[in-house]
Amino acid sequence: MTDPFQVPYKCYKTGLLIIGVIATQFGCVFDEIPFREHPKTNFVDEIGVVLKKYQHVLSLEFAVKEVNENPKILPNVTLGFHIYDSFANARMTQQNTLKLLSSWKRIVPNFSCDMQNGLIAIIGGLDSDISLNMAALLSIYKIPQIAYSIFAPVKNPKIQLPSFYRTVPNEELQYTGIVHLFLHFLWTWVGIIAADDDDGEKFVQVLRKMLYQNGVCTAFSEKTPVLSHTLEMLQAFESIQSKGSLITNSKVKVLVVNAEPQTTACLIWLIYFYSVSENSAETSIGKVWIMTAHWDFSSQSEHRNFNIQVFDGALSFAIHSSHVPEFTKFLQILHPNPKKREDFIRVFWEKAFNCSLLDSSEHGESNNICTGHEKLENLPGFVFEMSMTDQSYSIYNAVHAIAQTMHKMYTFRPKLNTIMDRVRVDRPFFQPWQLHRFLKSISFNNSAGDTVSFDENKELQAGFDIINWVTFPNRSFLRVKVGRMDPQASAGQVFTINDEAITWHSMFNQELPVAMCNNKCHPGYSRKKKEGEPFCCYDCAPCPDGKFSDQIDIDDCFKCPEHQFPNRDKDQCLPKIVNFLTFGEPLGIILTFLASSFSLLTALVLGVFIKNKDTPIVKANNRDLTYSLLISLLLCFLCSLLFMGRPQTVTCFLRQTTFGMIFSVAISCVLAKTITVIMAFTATKPGSRMRKWVGKRLTNAILLASSLIQAAVCAGWLCTAPPFPDIDMHSLNDEIIEECNEGSATMFYCVLGYLGLLAFVSFTVAFLARKLPDSFNEAKFITFSMLIFCIVWLSFVPSYLSTKGKYMVAVEIFTILVSSAGLLSCIFFPKCYIIIWRPALNTKDQVIKKT
Repeated sequence: MTDPFQVPYKCYKTGLLIIGVIATQFGCVFDEIPFREHPKTNFVDEIGVVLKKYQHVLSLEFAVKEVNENPKILPNVTLGFHIYDSFANARMTQQNTLKLLSSWKRIVPNFSCDMQNGLIAIIGGLDSDISLNMAALLSIYKIPQIAYSIFAPVKNPKIQLPSFYRTVPNEELQYTGIVHLFLHFLWTWVGIIAADDDDGEKFVQVLRKMLYQNGVCTAFSEKTPVLSHTLEMLQAFESIQSKGSLITNSKVKVLVVNAEPQTTACLIWLIYFYSVSENSAETSIGKVWIMTAHWDFSSQSEHRNFNIQVFDGALSFAIHSSHVPEFTKFLQILHPNPKKREDFIRVFWEKAFNCSLLDSSEHGESNNICTGHEKLENLPGFVFEMSMTDQSYSIYNAVHAIAQTMHKMYTFRPKLNTIMDRVRVDRPFFQPWQLHRFLKSISFNNSAGDTVSFDENKELQAGFDIINWVTFPNRSFLRVKVGRMDPQASAGQVFTINDEAITWHSMFNQELPVAMCNNKCHPGYSRKKKEGEPFCCYDCAPCPDGKFSDQIDIDDCFKCPEHQFPNRDKDQCLPKIVNFLTFGEPLGIILTFLASSFSLLTALVLGVFIKNKDTPIVKANNRDLTYSLLISLLLCFLCSLLFMGRPQTVTCFLRQTTFGMIFSVAISCVLAKTITVIMAFTATKPGSRMRKWVGKRLTNAILLASSLIQAAVCAGWLCTAPPFPDIDMHSLNDEIIEECNEGSATMFYCVLGYLGLLAFVSFTVAFLARKLPDSFNEAKFITFSMLIFCIVWLSFVPSYLSTKGKYMVAVEIFTILVSSAGLLSCIFFPKCYIIIWRPALNTKDQVIKKT
C-alpha cells in the first residue's frame, strides 16, 4: 500500500449534511511501527468479519433513507454518511476519526479547504475503548459524538466529555436489573466472568458490591485474558484451559457474563476446550448464562462450528428496542451493486454466502460465484438476523436524533431569514458545536412509537429488555422478550418478568434452576453461619426451645406471643393451655380423695376420743389438748382443699396464712403435750416445785404463745404484701400458669421457717423424753411423728422449688397431707388400738403401772 493512511474498508453516501460513523466489523492484524520510521498502516492479516455487525451499517443506511424520504424532516436537505471501520484498534480508530475530520481524503488536522465536507456529527463506537479513542479527538472540536457503547468511557462523561452522547441507558440500570433477576429467582450463589481490563474490573467491583448488599454471594469472579486475534487465542490455550472451574463447578449453576466480544470469544474457546478435554458434548454443561447488553449471540466467525445449544435458555439484557417493520422490507431487497465499490456489503456478502462476486478475486473463500439471487432471510440467525437488533436500533435512533436536531435548528431561527425553506443552499451556515444546545433537549417519537430523548447525563431515557434465547439442534434460535427494566415505570413495575415465557436449558427439565450454596433452611430451623465461608453458605440449626420459625431461610428464630407456644416441629405457634390444679383432673381427684379420707378418719378418731373421754388413756396428757390437736389436724386436711381450683382473690388470701396458722396450732399442741409429759414426771418427784406448773395454765400458755407468734407473722404478711392471683406466661413453654403469687417470698419462707422451728423444738423435747416409762409415756410416738414431719417438710423445699404450675401446688398439698397424716397415725393410732381392740389395757392400774 503506497498511501500510508489508506484504509481498505469504507462506505460513503453524498449529502448536504454528513454523518460520520466509526463502525466495528472487521478484525485485522497490524504490523508494529518503530519510532525511526514514518507512521504508516500496513495490514499483516485479516482475521475475520463479524457478520452480524454488518446490520449496524444497514440500520444506519436505512435510517438515512427514511429521513431523506420524509418530507416533514429536513425538507430540501439530504443526509449523507461516511463510514470507517475501527478494526477494534486504537491506532485505526484515531486514524479514521481524523480522516472524518479532514478534507481531500487526507489527514490534515485543523485545516479544511473543502467546505463541502458538511460533517455535523459522528456516531460510534461500539465499546467504551473505541468511544474514548474517538472522544479524545472529537471533544477538541466540540463535534457531537453519539455512541452506542454499554459502558461509559469515563466515570463522569457529562463533565469530562461534554460533546459525548449515548443512545443507551445508564449502565447502573443494568446492574440493578441483574440484581432484581437474581432476587426474583432466589439465586444466591453465582459466578461472574469478565475480561481482564478496566471495563471488566469495573463490572466486577460494582456488581459484587450490589449483590452483597442484596444477599447474593459470588462463588467466584474470573477474569478472561484480553486477546486481539485468533493467534493469541491459540497461544493462550493453557491459560484459558486452566479456568475450567468456571464450567465444571457443579454447584454454581448461574453465571453472569460481561458479554463484550473479547469475553464471549474467550468463553466460547473455554467451552470448546472443556468439551474436547472431557470428551463430552457442550450441552452437558447445563448452566444458566446471564449476559449483559453487549451480547450479540454470534459475534465471532468461529460460531459456524460452535454448538450454540450450550447457551440454550440463556437470559440477556438488551437495550430496549421495538420492531421496525420497514427495516425487514429494506433487507429483503438488498443486494450488492456491481457498479458501486461498496466495501462493507461486498465483504459481508462473500463471507455470509461463501461465494465470490464476479469482479472480486480477494474475498471469496471458495470457487462459488455469487448468483445475485441470494437472500438475507435464508441465512441462519446466528449469522444474520432480519429483525433489528438492539445495537442496530441504537444506531437507528442516533441517526434520527441528529436529523430531528438539525430540523429543529433550521426551524428555530427567529433572527435569520428562512432561506432554507424556499431555496436549496449548497452548504450549511452553522457549525457542529451549535447542535449541542438542541441535541441535549431533543425529544421525539420514532417510527416504532418509542420516545427518544436524553437525560441529564446525555444518556438515552430508556430501559433494558430481558431476552430469553431458545436454541435448536439445527443451529437456529429464537429471541423471546420475557421482561423489562423500565426506570420510567410506576413504583413496583420498574422490573417485570414473565416466568412462564422462559425456556430453561434442557438439563433443568423446564424446572426453575436452583443457584444456592446449600439447601434452604425449612420452617423450624434457622441459618447458622459456617466459619470461613461466605454468608450464603450456612448450616440449618433447629430452633431452640420456646422459639419458632415459619419462614424459609431466616437468620434467627422468633419467640411466640406470650399466650402461645411453638408446636413440636417449631414451625408455628399454638394457643397455650391454662394450667392450674382442678378438682376434676386425675391428680386433683386423688388429692381430694386423700384429703377427704384423712379428714373423715381424723373425725372418727376425734369421735372415739370423745366417746371414751373418761377412760384413763384419753384423760392422760391433757384431754383438752388432745381434742385441740385432733381438731387442728382435721382443719389441716381440709385446708389443703384451698389450694385446688382456679386461683381467686379470696383463696389466694387464705391459702398460706390458713395453712400456717393451723399447722402452728397443731405443732404447738404437740409441743405442749411433750412438755406436759416431762413436767408430769418431774412434778412426781418428792419435793419438786414443778407441781404448780402442771395443769392447763402451762399448756394454754404454750399453745397461745406459739400461735400468736405465727399469727403476728401472717398478719404482717397480709398487711404488707398479701398473696394475689397471677398469670405466669414464661415458666412453661406450652402452658399459661394461673397461680397465686405469694406477694412476698420472704414472708412465705418466714411462715415455713417458724413451722420448722416449732417442729424442731417439739422433736428435740420429745427425743429427750423418749426414755420415760412406756405405759404412761407417749414421747416416743411424738418423737417419731415429728421425725416424719421434719423429713417431709425438708423434702418439700427442693421439690417445691423444682416444679412449676399445678405440680408445685400438688407438692404442697401432698406435703400437708403426709405431714398431717404422720402426726395422726403416730400419736393417735396406738391409743385407738388400745381403746378399740385392747380395752383391758385402758385402766387406771395399767396407766400408773411401772415398768
